[in-house]
Amino acid sequence: MSDVYISSGVRTPFVKAGGAYGQLSAMDLSVPVLKAMSARARPDLLAWGQVIPDPSISNIARELVFAADLDPTIPAYSTVLACASSFIATLQIAGMIGKSSLHLVLVGGTDSMSHVPIALKFKVAERLVGEFAKNPAAAAETFAHLTPADFDLPTTGWSNRVTGRSMGDHMEETAKEFGISRAEQDQRALLSHQGAIAGQDSGFFGDLVIPFAGVDHDTLPRRETSLEKLAKLPPVFDRSSGKGTITAGNASPLTDGAASVWVGDREGLRRLGVEPVVRLIDWEVGAVDFRVDGMLMAPARAIPRLLARNRLRAQDISLWEIHEAFAAQVLANIKAASDPVYRREKAGVDFDLGAFPIDRVNPNGGSIALGHPFAATGARILSQAVKELTPKPAGTRAVASVCADGGQGTVALLERV
Repeated sequence: MSDVYISSGVRTPFVKAGGAYGQLSAMDLSVPVLKAMSARARPDLLAWGQVIPDPSISNIARELVFAADLDPTIPAYSTVLACASSFIATLQIAGMIGKSSLHLVLVGGTDSMSHVPIALKFKVAERLVGEFAKNPAAAAETFAHLTPADFDLPTTGWSNRVTGRSMGDHMEETAKEFGISRAEQDQRALLSHQGAIAGQDSGFFGDLVIPFAGVDHDTLPRRETSLEKLAKLPPVFDRSSGKGTITAGNASPLTDGAASVWVGDREGLRRLGVEPVVRLIDWEVGAVDFRVDGMLMAPARAIPRLLARNRLRAQDISLWEIHEAFAAQVLANIKAASDPVYRREKAGVDFDLGAFPIDRVNPNGGSIALGHPFAATGARILSQAVKELTPKPAGTRAVASVCADGGQGTVALLERV
């Protein structure tokens, strides 16, 4: 396989759902990103992720080729792996680069959490479709008399289909299992905001974020937050036991946005006009039985496997870009991956990773501060990691990690060449 390189893409500013992008669709959010990217070079393929589906669109990637005025001869496909959708798209493309005519691929993802499709229950929809085929007038009359009980309403928030429980509900259990305190979570959240604000002040995001719809920067990072303010927020999920630790302050917010990244070989990057700087060395895709283990704990198995396979210890990694669905999730995965018993029994790895360098995690903020439009997060993290690695000496390594609903996770090893 040809060497595969990652080059930073651009993204919209991330904003709170229901805010500045509240009247815009996932398609609307993606178009300016694709136009900005394709103005630099013609991709050989477009791979785009979306978690919250639009029932009228079967392949958002192909629709975006036309909506963004790309060359219509560019093939395009959509992919989904919950919050890791654009991350898994990157790994999928890595296996294709250098084969056939693929040398430069545009990868990304989008989600509008302001717009959630509401579906009819299966039997209701089946009855209506049958009636419309036989007697449209009668079907219209039936439709006019539907009640809330006929719809699949998102009454439990972003819940897992198997368990019927939200990610936060599951994470509260994991936080208790691993002894992750409220104070630790709030500290992690504060660091995320401080990193994001520092990144904004230094201009780090200047060429990663493009102005869109009257917004020119991420609006979610909070300059004024503090441990004292975070400590005053009430639990969101476990409200009755008196032991809940996850709050609106130490969890990622509902977010709208789109993000992209380039994946290519040397020939593709020459067309892009950039040097091959960050190489994708290796990756691991993990999964756990979330009926037994924590819903968001797959990275705790994938990370040890990835490092052990490459004979690397945690201290050999200079940068860790870890998706922050919840502060507790970051801390629990680090704690588990650092535990030799957990590594041996759960990940099947008998390799000493050494102490984990917690001070190297998300130096320019993570999803708690920047936001988390599901399918856009992987591309955001990879682009951020590439920019953070670029000024470093050759041989500097980074690990990027994203957990996902369904008990899954994706992890990648990057190196500055």
